[in-house]
Amino acid sequence: MDDLSRSDPLAAVSPLDGRYAGRTEPLVPYASEAALMRARVRVEAEYLLALSDLDATPLSLSQSERETVRALYEEFDGEDARLVKRLETEGAAGYAATNHDVKAVEYFVRTETDDRVHPWIHFGLTSEDVNNLAQRLLVKPAVEGVLVPAIEEIRDELAALAREHRATPMLARTHGQPATPTTFGKEMAVYAARLGTQLGRVKEAVEGLSGKLAGASGTYAAHVAAYPEVDWRAFSREFVAGLGLEHTALTTQVNPCDDLAAVFDALRGVDNVLLDLDRDVWLYVSQRYLGQEAAAGETGSSTMPHKVNPIDFENSEGNLSKANADLGFLADYVTNSRLQRDLSDSTVKRNIGSAFAHCLIGYRKTAAGLDKVVPNERVMREELDAHPELIGEAVQTILRREGDTEAYERVKELTRGCEVTLEDFRDLFDELDVEESVREELRALSPTTYVGLGDQLVDELR
Repeated sequence: MDDLSRSDPLAAVSPLDGRYAGRTEPLVPYASEAALMRARVRVEAEYLLALSDLDATPLSLSQSERETVRALYEEFDGEDARLVKRLETEGAAGYAATNHDVKAVEYFVRTETDDRVHPWIHFGLTSEDVNNLAQRLLVKPAVEGVLVPAIEEIRDELAALAREHRATPMLARTHGQPATPTTFGKEMAVYAARLGTQLGRVKEAVEGLSGKLAGASGTYAAHVAAYPEVDWRAFSREFVAGLGLEHTALTTQVNPCDDLAAVFDALRGVDNVLLDLDRDVWLYVSQRYLGQEAAAGETGSSTMPHKVNPIDFENSEGNLSKANADLGFLADYVTNSRLQRDLSDSTVKRNIGSAFAHCLIGYRKTAAGLDKVVPNERVMREELDAHPELIGEAVQTILRREGDTEAYERVKELTRGCEVTLEDFRDLFDELDVEESVREELRALSPTTYVGLGDQLVDELR
């Protein structure tokens, strides 16, 4: 093992950067340490520009200088990230090692700007002013640009399955037992609708991400000490809004993070729907209601060559369960801080990307699984035909309509715990004291047609 480079995916401590590196790559621009560095540089650069726009400060920047400042984050690359890291851990460019990640970013900005602006870099700020904004500048596009499209893909696939198989009859089970017929399309429509609702919660939560810029204890004390005539609250509101975030006015040193918790909780809602779907589809595959298209060259089992396992849904279930454990922990943890601040949340927030990565893997696996499944209408119909007792609900309901007070008991005596046939039902119908039209109505019942409005309910999808 000594011959493995630390940068080799085979040496990765986490499967997110090893086995699944290709699947989690879309999150690198938002979840990597380099991405956090770049976002911090963006906050520092835009803050410097905002200070230069104040009449109270003597700082003045030409258009060319403003472009140079913005280029610090717009053109931030791997070499810049490595310099920031050296400034933190080793020292570089004439600076001793900071042993502080935000201070290293401040010094990086210094190395790329004129001496006259150096006093204004990080002016009056605490590290949390930079960090809370930078983190949200990463969370927002990670969710909107990576996770949301992956969720929408699943929702659209479910909606397509629902519409295509809206009238395909299928046995429904309650408590694991044969209950009444439904349609496969209606069942998929339920999941599509649930997923759409939870997706709306995610989008709303992301829109509500909010930031603070109020100094070491949230009082603007340093800012007011330097320039008491400036309306720093208005400055903060405008600055945060300019970054595309809501503004949090009342804070301690830290942003309370209720907004982040809302995002994590909303994603858990999505994941819970998909976990339910993964398990149901797994069961449908085991019941042969769903077949799976075999991938050429793929091994289903190391010893049983005939098997096509529902591995995508199993993989999704595992990753989404891990994601939800992480998201629940994050939501609980980041909303608490001792007194005006403690530092324990800093290391915890570095794991936001890991939670998102497990979500992404789960979403991709569910989508891949849905793309392979093929409803087996013949098996579904055969299963329904094998359970004629399923029409018992319809029989006793029609008889109740006709005023039969013993309808439920009559059908229960015939069917409960017994194997019955449609002929047994017809014998019962012949004995009933009902109009002939009602008798014909009862005789027309069958498990494959007793699906209510199942096919029409699919139209509830929007």
